[in-house]
Amino acid sequence: MHLWRYAYRFNYHAFMVSLLQVRGVPEDARRILKARAASRGQSLNSYMLGVIEREVTRPTVAEVLARAAERTERATASAVDVLDATRHERDDQLTHRASP
Repeated sequence: MHLWRYAYRFNYHAFMVSLLQVRGVPEDARRILKARAASRGQSLNSYMLGVIEREVTRPTVAEVLARAAERTERATASAVDVLDATRHERDDQLTHRASP
């Protein structure tokens, strides 16, 4: 085998993270995905990698709720208390501005 073939094989496998095969994709769905990829000037594979990457980087509803619960546990004041304090400060500022 020529040296360039070894280099190609090494580079291909070095960057090939994983293989994912999806079976049972309806023909209409495949056709739509292929058309969307073509409209972006991408191969179907590149387009699907982008779809997968966007999906895994977006948190699920459960993850968002869990983060919110963690923040609530760490909070030293409730949102209502913060809003009340802010409104009180604003009212004081408006009162001082209105006074001659």
